Amino acid sequence: MLVRTLLTTVLVFFASFAMALELRVEAGNDELAKALTTAQAGDILRLAPGIHFGPVIVDVSITIDGGGAASITGNGTGSVVRVVAPDVTITGLTITGSGSAGEDKDAGIYLEESATGAVVTRNTIIGNLIGVNLQGSKDALVQANVIEGRQDHRMNDRGNGVYVWNSPGAKVIGNDIRWGRDGIFASTSMNNEFSRNRFRDLRFAVHYMYVHDSVVSANISLGNHLGYAIMNSNDVVVQGNISRGDLDYGIMMNYTNDSVISGNRIEQVSEKCLFIYNSHKNSFSDNLFQQCGIGIHFTAGSERNKIFDNGFIGNRTQVKYAGTRWVNWSVEGRGNYWSDHAAFDLSGDGIADSAYRPNDAMDRVLWSQPATKLLLESPAVQLIRWSQSAFPALQPGGVIDTSPLMEPVDPIIEPWIGI
Repeated sequence: MLVRTLLTTVLVFFASFAMALELRVEAGNDELAKALTTAQAGDILRLAPGIHFGPVIVDVSITIDGGGAASITGNGTGSVVRVVAPDVTITGLTITGSGSAGEDKDAGIYLEESATGAVVTRNTIIGNLIGVNLQGSKDALVQANVIEGRQDHRMNDRGNGVYVWNSPGAKVIGNDIRWGRDGIFASTSMNNEFSRNRFRDLRFAVHYMYVHDSVVSANISLGNHLGYAIMNSNDVVVQGNISRGDLDYGIMMNYTNDSVISGNRIEQVSEKCLFIYNSHKNSFSDNLFQQCGIGIHFTAGSERNKIFDNGFIGNRTQVKYAGTRWVNWSVEGRGNYWSDHAAFDLSGDGIADSAYRPNDAMDRVLWSQPATKLLLESPAVQLIRWSQSAFPALQPGGVIDTSPLMEPVDPIIEPWIGI
């Protein structure tokens, strides 16, 4: 009896796929909406070139393929394509015309909680409030899309390129995201991967809030206000990314713990390459912090972090740290490379013979009382600085690298190859 039941189940399974059809959907009128009412699980809707009208709801497990020449255009209200069924694939389409209701999270493509395993790939999603909105959909894949957001509102009032909320297992890979508010905004989620995306002309490239056990890797942030904002999150890997020409911060760590930040290139950021605020037990290694206003702004509330094997090159201020105790930035005899550290290595082991101290007591005075910059070249200030360099015991505490490196750290990152 059990064998007969299993055999019947297998036959029904294969029969259902045997009946799956490829259906051509002509452009115009409400042809797409009609096709969606009759489509069966496993069907492929091949949309003819031209404009197909939305909004539409996909409530059956199908593939919608635009072949690179079809578009779905909304009427300016709600989301253009709303997916409520599992295992739906949307590919090869241009999608535009969502509404502008922030409270409704209007999007080009909206994946509801029931849209498990959705695949959104090789689409051009332009001019919508949110590009792709994942609202609880598990194991979704958003890959190789061009997503261009709105430009007609203040930046903070625009939507995100990809919005990920409570969507475990979601992956956002290889997309080109521009304009709008944040490239990827992820909140209250876990086990996500955001890799090999390019972000331009945004507020934040990647914005994490309460996202745990996730990976941000091999992305490139160009000319945004902030590259990678990792906030209120644990066990995050930030690896092999580029932030180049961003305005405020390359990487910001805010209440983030037990994470690994390695192999990133943070370059030419107007303000700070890296800002660490109340973040604990993180590891920072093999990163390049170059030509920024401040290499690292490290707050006294951050403890038990490991900072080693990084390169600090040509920053106006290498380190800003206003604590009163010494913090050693070296691990097992390996510190960091400092471009302004004039040192010798008589033993030839690659480690400088003298320790590096990036700040002194006068730096703290200048940070708290900017008007004192007028006295920066005065004999009294020069005497204080000389005394502290000659007698380090006079310094009140701060960052010290007891094993600075002699050779620069230069992580190699493969160029972004595009869609």
